[in-house]
Amino acid sequence: MFTGLVEEKGLVTAIEPLGDSVRLSVRGPVVTSDATHGASISVNGCCLTVMAQDGDVFSADVMAESLDKTSLGDLTVGAEVNLERAMAAGARMGGHVVQGHVDGTGSLIDRTPSEHWEVLRFSVPAGLAKYLVPKGSVTVDGTSLTVVDVVDTGDDAPWFSVSLIPTTLADTTLGALTPGSRVNLEVDVLAKYVERLLAAHLPQEKTA
Repeated sequence: MFTGLVEEKGLVTAIEPLGDSVRLSVRGPVVTSDATHGASISVNGCCLTVMAQDGDVFSADVMAESLDKTSLGDLTVGAEVNLERAMAAGARMGGHVVQGHVDGTGSLIDRTPSEHWEVLRFSVPAGLAKYLVPKGSVTVDGTSLTVVDVVDTGDDAPWFSVSLIPTTLADTTLGALTPGSRVNLEVDVLAKYVERLLAAHLPQEKTA
């Protein structure tokens, strides 16, 4: 489990094809400082398992499912990624409960700068928009953020916006995103559990 508080920006050092998967190598001095074989590290919001470590570089295998359903397949050598170690027991929950299980991908629509913050607007798959609420939590490329607005009228493609402070812009990869950039999205797992629990007690639509 993670909290969505990015510890550092790592650098992709190698991408080795392995048939229907790849071995991803990332340099991250902070997250490798106490990493061990089998440890979990969030890479742009995807929970990956450390398979090998060489100094401040760790390697993880990324299977085809993850390459297809996340933006990890878009990475190139030299790309920056958001990194976070799994939450330690007893640590403060600074963000929100993040599993590292990406629900889908969205794209940056536009960004509007202000004097002390910047508003970023992202597209979101129609099936995920229902889990987003203003002032609720969402994870974008592994970063825990607070939703500002959600638009899901059914007429246009759904989108949501977040407001980022200078620290977030500087310390995560979100500060360098350009319109069209694809990002990994994870909605609040609590919303999905509530939906699942209520489903058994709500009337079901009849089919012909």
